[in-house]
Amino acid sequence: MCLKEKLNGYFEWFHRNPELAYEEYATTAKIKEILTDEGIRIFPCHLETGVVAVIEGGKEGPVQALRCDIDGLPIQEETGLDYASVQTGRMHACGHDFHIVSGIGCGILLNERKNELAGTVKIIFQPAEESSLGALKVLETDVMEDVAQIWGIHADPTNEPGVVGIREGCVAAAVDRFVLTVKGIGCHGAHPDDGIDPIPATAAIVQGFQTVVARNINAFHPALISVTRIEAGNTWNVIPERAVMEGTVRTMDRKDRILIERRMKEIAENTARAYGAEAELEWTAGPPAVYNDGKMVQKSVRTAKVCGLLTVPEERSMGGDDFAFYEERIPGCYIKIGTGKGQLIHQPGFMVDKNVIFPTAEYLSRLFL
Repeated sequence: MCLKEKLNGYFEWFHRNPELAYEEYATTAKIKEILTDEGIRIFPCHLETGVVAVIEGGKEGPVQALRCDIDGLPIQEETGLDYASVQTGRMHACGHDFHIVSGIGCGILLNERKNELAGTVKIIFQPAEESSLGALKVLETDVMEDVAQIWGIHADPTNEPGVVGIREGCVAAAVDRFVLTVKGIGCHGAHPDDGIDPIPATAAIVQGFQTVVARNINAFHPALISVTRIEAGNTWNVIPERAVMEGTVRTMDRKDRILIERRMKEIAENTARAYGAEAELEWTAGPPAVYNDGKMVQKSVRTAKVCGLLTVPEERSMGGDDFAFYEERIPGCYIKIGTGKGQLIHQPGFMVDKNVIFPTAEYLSRLFL
């Protein structure tokens, strides 16, 4: 069986058997089985889920890495594929099955040509990217201690197979989560004067938040604040004691990230106070912005041309990726691979054209060779 057919078969298995973040036990076991069968060494590290493959070259050179994420999403698949997910309410709706198999293919090709390889390549099959914190599990081990630079890929359903999106600089946003609790005094709905209603205070805070990007951030800097959940009360005739809102902040500039957190805290506390209420902002910092190193971008473009791939400017996204945690330590490059136009990622009809798998594996191997 040729490598292309092998990889397509592996892809179908991973697509049928998606597992959620931190639960990728069968996925991990399958990756280890394939790597072992292919004679690829597995790096000894203490990851509960996830695997790291190592290919040592026959020539001296740096240690480089490739990140391939492995978790699925809690989405019911609606693709109609004959190898659709057999797990109810779960699917690979972000292309991580494609990332896994492209990484495996890259490892196989490098292992076949390791005498030509200068240095060492670590292929990181990383758990829990969808949690935005899975990369930190890898960084808690010694996997990255000697790595000089890292590459990452992502399926791109806005481009056809054979098209590679690459851009220098920021290509994905920093991801932060907030939870705001507004505390008033509960009372009967017929006697609002006996209490402090947190609901109008919460509504005013939501409106205030929307002025931050419009009035405090440089108009040429991408940034957004999205309030995605508001909860208050549980019946029709009682004014609740508290209201809670939750949401996300996305930025590409480090100073903007700091400024927005400060302004949101000021607006929340002072607006609540104006209504006689109290506000407490809980901030959870996720990964920083994904930033593509200039020299690595140039190499990626040159290699794509050698492989007969068309390169286009990578679309900048306010989505995030914990790949950025690696880039806090070393240079990195995050590349979008066209997988066939169709439903976007995180949608139930998302699909990857299998014809893109082998060319992607070949492209990645050439980046290291």
